[in-house]
Amino acid sequence: MRKLILAAVVLSFGAMLPLADAGKQKKTDSDDPKEALQALQEYIGGWSKGNATHKTLGTWTEKADWSWRFKGKDVWLSFSVDNSKALKGGEVRYLTDKSKYQLTLTDKAGKKAVFEGEIKKTGLIVERVNPDTSDTEQLRLNVISSGDRLVYSMWIKPDGRTQYVKQFDVGYTRDGVTFGVEAGGKKPECVVTGGLGTITVAFNGATYYVCCSGCRDAFNENPAKIVAEYLKKKKR
Repeated sequence: MRKLILAAVVLSFGAMLPLADAGKQKKTDSDDPKEALQALQEYIGGWSKGNATHKTLGTWTEKADWSWRFKGKDVWLSFSVDNSKALKGGEVRYLTDKSKYQLTLTDKAGKKAVFEGEIKKTGLIVERVNPDTSDTEQLRLNVISSGDRLVYSMWIKPDGRTQYVKQFDVGYTRDGVTFGVEAGGKKPECVVTGGLGTITVAFNGATYYVCCSGCRDAFNENPAKIVAEYLKKKKR
């Protein structure tokens, strides 16, 4: 049963149809994983009201949380999913030797599926060939509505076929966003990645902002270094 669920989940993340309202992501070729992953900065944060529709598992509402992760020189994006019938979460890394993004999904049983791809006009597109079925599975993620909506979908192209069939889609709303109310004023900036600051941190009596728990941890490990790099960048 767990294998069937994973197959349905992985299949479901296939080829999402082009979005009319594409996000601000740009294709990035970089030797610096952090710089490349900053192209996905709008994914960072909490997402709720995730209305999911799955071909075999039905419908449900889930939520997700995306954050940065740092370990020495290693950097990646991590995401967790709550209340999903399909996934636990996953991570996104940038492979400098291939100039590609690697997305790893973890299903409810803990089994992983690894996809690779790049950023295109319709968002981050990654795919893999399922070793058990030889089907092509493709996952697309994108932010729309000025960064207030995160959408992803998985489709499958059966081996020997040319058409994709949708298996799964989810659309989230960013935590704290109320549509129809326009916010004004300058938004705080994360001192670690430059994204939207949502969490306050302090150093030498000054208050700064970070965008996620991962950036907060990185800041707390060496606030002097982070602040110095941030101020240097601002001067440039």
